[in-house]
Amino acid sequence: MIEGIFFARFLPQEGTKVVHQSPPGCVVPEPNVNKPRLFDFETMAEYIIPRQAFCNRYVTIICPDHKSCILGHPVCIFDEKYERNEFMFNFGLVIGVDVDKTPYEAVVRRLASTFTEMEIQNQFLSLEESESGKGRRSIAALLEIIKEDLNNYNECMIPVDDANTINMKLFPIYTPPPPVKSWHVPIAKMNFSTIIDDTWDLTMVRVIPHIDGIKDVRRIAHDAEISLPLTKLVLQHLLYYSSILMLDLFLFGSIYAPTPTLGDFMADKEGMQDECANYVYINGPRLSNYDLCRLFATLCTGRTLKEWLKLHLDQGLPILNHVDVRRFIQFGVIKGLIYRVHKYAVSSQYLASIVSGQNVAIKGGELLQKYADGMHCFDQITAENNMADHRIMDQLRKFPKGDVEIVYR
Repeated sequence: MIEGIFFARFLPQEGTKVVHQSPPGCVVPEPNVNKPRLFDFETMAEYIIPRQAFCNRYVTIICPDHKSCILGHPVCIFDEKYERNEFMFNFGLVIGVDVDKTPYEAVVRRLASTFTEMEIQNQFLSLEESESGKGRRSIAALLEIIKEDLNNYNECMIPVDDANTINMKLFPIYTPPPPVKSWHVPIAKMNFSTIIDDTWDLTMVRVIPHIDGIKDVRRIAHDAEISLPLTKLVLQHLLYYSSILMLDLFLFGSIYAPTPTLGDFMADKEGMQDECANYVYINGPRLSNYDLCRLFATLCTGRTLKEWLKLHLDQGLPILNHVDVRRFIQFGVIKGLIYRVHKYAVSSQYLASIVSGQNVAIKGGELLQKYADGMHCFDQITAENNMADHRIMDQLRKFPKGDVEIVYR
């Protein structure tokens, strides 16, 4: 959020001066305005209009109290028509020191370039108070509109005169998403059918109908008849904008374990237990919240989902009659209540060959040797080789006796 915006220029007789500011009194005192200033202008004046070596470039200034940050792009225009043959000015934005500055950089640069062009065209800034400047929209009014529109709508389009318009937009900056793997399962976070139209990318239009929370990336690519790299690119684009999230393959041979966040579920913070019930129940009488907590708490690192189901079935709780287990696990992972425990194969002979730099073929490991370095989980082996868990174990038993260890993490 923009806390303040100002226009400052260098006057040969007075030095650096704030000519306009919004809101009033946010940078320098104004008559009939009694409010605290965002920063001490006298201390920061030499940085707002700096030496020529720092002009015509984007600058950020942290205030000494570490509460505010000033974003500016000081400009110096050289021309004989100006006193001292130069005109220096700066449009600055004041934001909180903890606010992400990246989206505002383009706005500050656009302000500098737009008003530089307007100054070169008709001396819009330097002759503001002269007779030739009358009849135009004032800079003070422009600053107020820019601040309010960017804060409220993240964009502004302001006609200045017959030849110039200020167009700016704040674009959110997202962190790059993690790589999309072929064994990941995308889950939609919105209803794409309500927003998709004819202008969307054709590849994305073919991929989106297959995002159902069940199919993995490899299967989506196959069913949509699109190459796997293109499918990953589409899903990474959706992941970048937080339109989907990625989970692991759901297999009954998988292992899940609780996290410390499970305590929030036990305490029913923000109604998580009812939210879970509405998401996972399929039919029959509703299980008690105690049973829901017990289901999560009995997941552990030494127990597969198949063994977990059998445990509760032996105790008289037929989970499959009441709960969609896949959605139950998805809910726990999405909320951070549980995490997936992956299985990795580690071959001591293969690791030794990697360390020595020799590509030694291990007897019996022709098919899975490249996966036996402890860096490839069983989900990857399943997706890339169409092998179930028991077939993977059968292949690993073909390695020399005692060579392969299974690591859970």
